[in-house]
Amino acid sequence: MNTIRIAIVITCAMILSGCRVSQPGRIESEMAKDVKHKITVGGKNTPNPIPATPENLADGQKHFGHHCGICHGLDGEATGVPFAQKMAPPIPSLSSSDVQEYKDGQLKWIIENGINPSGMPSWKGILDDEEMWKIVNFMRHLPPKGSLGIAEVYKKEQEEHEHMHMHEKDSK
Repeated sequence: MNTIRIAIVITCAMILSGCRVSQPGRIESEMAKDVKHKITVGGKNTPNPIPATPENLADGQKHFGHHCGICHGLDGEATGVPFAQKMAPPIPSLSSSDVQEYKDGQLKWIIENGINPSGMPSWKGILDDEEMWKIVNFMRHLPPKGSLGIAEVYKKEQEEHEHMHMHEKDSK
């Protein structure tokens, strides 16, 4: 009986030691993209009822910056987000064709419901429908990468980090 338990423990240890997180291959990425675009992400036939007026784009940008900028950066390119490429999967560029190929209703569905296990949270109950649609409008009109700077929370962290390095150099 003990030898069976030991064999099971050794087998499990061997299996788990072979597990590691790595970037998916091209085929795996394409399959996941197709499944998300065609099956798992709802809202494909839901049109955006909010027109993309300058006022609505400005509102969408404010909501995006407040709710989404912490992960996606103020420009949708994760500019200044120190952990963006360390996530598994990495935070996508919202101007990429992978994201922009979604229909408006699908983008709103993603904002509302999130995507598990990607780290994209659900904003249902936090943002109302109009705010989500305005964010979708902003996502369709993203500014150039880096043009909006970095989120305030990261500016402070960056300044503190630089300040620490200045004191380290002074003390040497």
